[in-house]
This record gives sequence, C-alpha cells and structure tokens, in this order.
Amino acid sequence: MSRIVLEGVTKRYGSTVALDDASLTIESGSFTSIFGPPSSGKSVLLRLLLGLETVDAGRIFIDGMDVTNALPKERNLSMVFQNLALFPHLTARENIAFPLVRRGIDSGTIDDRLDQVAGILSISHILHKKPAALSGGERQRVAIGRALVRDASAYLMDEPIAALDARLRDVMRVELKRLQSEFGHTFIYVTHDNEEAMSVADRMAILREGRIEQIDVPDAIYAKPATAYVASLVGSPRINLLNAEYTAGGVVSPLGKLAMVTGWREKLKSAKALRLGIRPEAIQVTPNDTGSDIVASVSDVERLGAFSIITSKTKDTEITAIAAGDARISVGDSVGLSINPSDCHLFDGSSGRRVV
Repeated sequence: MSRIVLEGVTKRYGSTVALDDASLTIESGSFTSIFGPPSSGKSVLLRLLLGLETVDAGRIFIDGMDVTNALPKERNLSMVFQNLALFPHLTARENIAFPLVRRGIDSGTIDDRLDQVAGILSISHILHKKPAALSGGERQRVAIGRALVRDASAYLMDEPIAALDARLRDVMRVELKRLQSEFGHTFIYVTHDNEEAMSVADRMAILREGRIEQIDVPDAIYAKPATAYVASLVGSPRINLLNAEYTAGGVVSPLGKLAMVTGWREKLKSAKALRLGIRPEAIQVTPNDTGSDIVASVSDVERLGAFSIITSKTKDTEITAIAAGDARISVGDSVGLSINPSDCHLFDGSSGRRVV
C-alpha cells in the first residue's frame, strides 16, 4: 500500500494543456476514481504517474519519495490497460505470470502468487486456455490478475471494463470493489462512466479540460456538487439545469418563482444570473393534474421497471423527472410538477461555482 501525492502537476503538448496544475492526494489503501468525459486529462494523469510521460511542472511523490523524474521501473506501479493487452500466444497462466518471470522471480514464488490471485479471481479452471478461447469477462479477470500478481505500490486501471456489456460491467464493478477490500491495496481507477466512478470509489477526483473540479467522497459530490459542471456529470438521469435570477421575492426561473429557503437571502444578495439545478428524483410528478403550480406536457416516457423517466415540457423548457414504474402517464398527458426549494442547487451563472 502506498500514498501518492501530486503537487501542481502540469503537462502540455505544444500549445495544448492536457493537465493543468493538478494537485491530488491518494491515501494508502484507498480506492480512488479519476472521473471525467473523454479528453479531460484522465489517461494523461495515469501516464504521468507511471512515468510514461514527463512532467512539465509540479512534482509526484510515492510514499514521500519524489519520483517526478524516476523511470517507470523505479515507481513499482502496476497497470490494467483499457485494451487488456494480453499476449495471444500465451496461456492465461503464462500471461498472469509474465511480470514476475521478467523480474526473475523464482518459480515457487510465482506459483504461490499465481494460485492465490487465481483463487481470488475464480479463474483457476481457465489458466490453461489462451485469450482467444476466453470470454470477455474471463479475459478481463486475467488482465486484472496479471496486475495484481505483482506486489506493487499501487494498481492503476484505465477504463478496464469499458468494452464489456452492461450486465458484465455491473458484475465486474462489484468484483473490483471486493478485490480492493480483500487485498487492501491502493487502487486508482479511471473511467468516464459516473455510475462506475460512484459505485467503486472511496473518493472521486473530477476532471474538466485538465483541471480538477472537485475531490470528495461520492455521496458528498452528489449532494453538494462544487460546480454546475460537476452536477451535470454526477447522477443519472442528469440534473436539470435552468437559467434563473434572484429577486427580492425569490429565485425566478422558467418554472416560475421558488420560495426562499432559510440562508438563501444572505448568500444570494450579490448574485445576478444563476443556474438552477433540480435533480429528476427531487421532482414529484402528479398524473393528469392541471391544478399544480407547474403544469407540463409529457413528451417522452421511459419505463425501466421499478421507475419511469418522464420528460415533459413547460413554457418551452424541458424537464426530466422520475415517477413510479407503474405510474399511469403517457406521452401527451398533462402532469403536475412539484419542487421543494430546499432540494434545489444554485450555481453562479458566470463562474458555475456553487452558491447554495
């Protein structure tokens, strides 16, 4: 287990800044997810940690040792790549053992380590097979086994389950969390999937165009996103973000006026343009209701069993809400929408930073 610290790390490619003054502490034995959309700097951060790229500014520490300019082999980090990178001519056993063989580890130690990892991953019965004879999930476990068989300082994973089907991804998320708990190692997990990031991680670092927007535990990021950008990334279905403004009587948006909540007035007194964030699960939908303060026309109903995602329009504004799976709501219906102001998020209209 190792503690990893990035201090003001910057990486440029010509005039493009891929990582901009990034500071991040990854505690020993933690499961940290690096989350953001494509081209936000996630993979660059991993490559800098591994030593595959040079840092233009800032420093990187592993257990207090400055490794900013250290060679990859001197950092003792293990990696699971997105494309798995298994050797097709080697069996699963030979693939997993490869890092230890290259380091000249004796065969007895290799066998002990390999049997331990294979048992935990439940792949002992497929070790004789080559990658072409394995399913996607089995190949994934072999790639993870090859990383875990090493006694590394930390284990880095670059979207390792992105290529799997949805059901298998769900299974692998649970497996990865279990593995990290059993091994007690430091895991750094890169993904562009917010459900993956929130379900596996102890802490999340959210990237935007090379800058870290917020670092916190998943529940805190969901409950109090630091910016409108973070709010739009975390949560499914996505949060509703509307233009709004502060007036003496309350916050006015295309949905009407929201009553003031205790503490809002002081924080909003200098605010002008705002962005109002309302999560779909915070909106109560009343079928066939034309007496509500907010009446909307349903434009889409997505039934997902236990719940339904309702998309409706009011005053040319589209709103996404969640209703019960058996709610009797159809496209074209008029529905009532109820919003509790205390469940809303308010962001500065210019900077996007959280106001309340």
